[in-house]
Parts: sequence; C-alpha cells; structure tokens
Amino acid sequence: MPYSTGTVTNTRDFNTAASNIVLNVRNLDIATPVSVIIKIFASVDSDTFYTAYASSFDVPPNAYDVRTFFIGGNVAYEVQIDMFSTSMPNALLSTYGIDEFGNLVTDQRFAQSELSFISVLSPNP
Repeated sequence: MPYSTGTVTNTRDFNTAASNIVLNVRNLDIATPVSVIIKIFASVDSDTFYTAYASSFDVPPNAYDVRTFFIGGNVAYEVQIDMFSTSMPNALLSTYGIDEFGNLVTDQRFAQSELSFISVLSPNP
C-alpha cells in the first residue's frame, strides 16, 4: 500500500528549511522481512520536480532501518513509500525533515497515520 507526504514546502520563510529527510521503518513482524521502495521528488522552483532519490531496501524481521536523504537547496519535495512482504506488511513508517544541525523542522513530520494513501508510486518525471 503506497503512501505519500504530498508536496511539502521547504523554505526558510516561516521557519527552518530541511536539509535532510529521515525515513524510519520498523518491521513488527517476527518472521517475515519487509521490502521498502522510496521515491523522493524535489524542486528548486516549485514548478518542475525531478527524482532526487529512488531506492529500495529490505528490513529484517523485528528490526529497524533508518535512512537519511539530502535535499538541501530544494524549495519543495514529496516522499512516496511502498512496502511489500510475502504476507501483509506489518511495519511502521515515519518521515521527518531535519535541518543542517539535525533538529526537527516544524511541519515536516509525518507519522504513518499522517501520510496519504496513493494508488501507485509515481513514475519518474
């Protein structure tokens, strides 16, 4: 089941801009690994988006995986995430924007319940 943050404005107009995105995945299943696909689309002008990252990785049973992606210099971004497993994926997701000092950026925090469901991951622009 794919998820999206939707388009996130990433400027210093109101607060601090994120220089990195952190993706946290916790596999709650004690026997089955979960495969994760992440796509990050970014824009330097809010009009044209490009694929900043497209990556996949596996999270072993009963394990955590934390990934960091650099997005400094972009004024907008979107994170899309999908999970697969041989059974129904039983994993928790969250994604956060952090500034250059590692501090959380206001309004760039997305727990799994705050992510939007999407039908499929977007193709690369």
